[in-house]
Amino acid sequence: MKILMIDDHTVVRRGVCQLISSRVEVEFDEASSGQEGLQKIAHNAYDIVLLDISMPGRNGLEILKLMKASAPRLPVLILSMHPEEHYAVRALKNGASGYITKDCTPDELIAAVQQVAGGKKYISPNLQSLAIDALSHDSTEGNLHDVLSDREFQIASLIATGKTVGQIAEELSLSVQTISTYRARLLIKMNMKTNAELATYCIRLGIV
Repeated sequence: MKILMIDDHTVVRRGVCQLISSRVEVEFDEASSGQEGLQKIAHNAYDIVLLDISMPGRNGLEILKLMKASAPRLPVLILSMHPEEHYAVRALKNGASGYITKDCTPDELIAAVQQVAGGKKYISPNLQSLAIDALSHDSTEGNLHDVLSDREFQIASLIATGKTVGQIAEELSLSVQTISTYRARLLIKMNMKTNAELATYCIRLGIV
């Protein structure tokens, strides 16, 4: 099994590599950013990609979209510190084959990797419940951020970390005006008025 892990923390990459290699015969490759991961995928064949959500620059959801556009059959397992209720359904909608949190047990991680690499979906009981709820409820129900598009959600998360409109524009290679428009739109959707209010909400829910 040939695995590519995309995560900006070296200690996490090495730890996961050591864990999986102790149980399964694998060839492990690493990338410290989404862009590096995309470049490696363009020049190498992998059986599965382990992808983090929170990374500098483009986040995991955006990288996932680009990845599925260039390699639609490549299985991607999201391995994130964020609870499933914040990102998992979005990840599945964008083409991920599964979502697992970094506080999982070694056995859970191995099972998820083998299942996804084998062409199947990895759906935990909690994630299955979340997915069913997302499909069966109106989009205006649930958490306030559920009504946001992926791009709006990404920008909301960056604002909540304290980044300015200019910094976000530079990071996402978009104009300041575009980011300002997204900011105004997402605040209206979430019935909020200030960045501080948005940050408090995101921190309380563990989104950032």
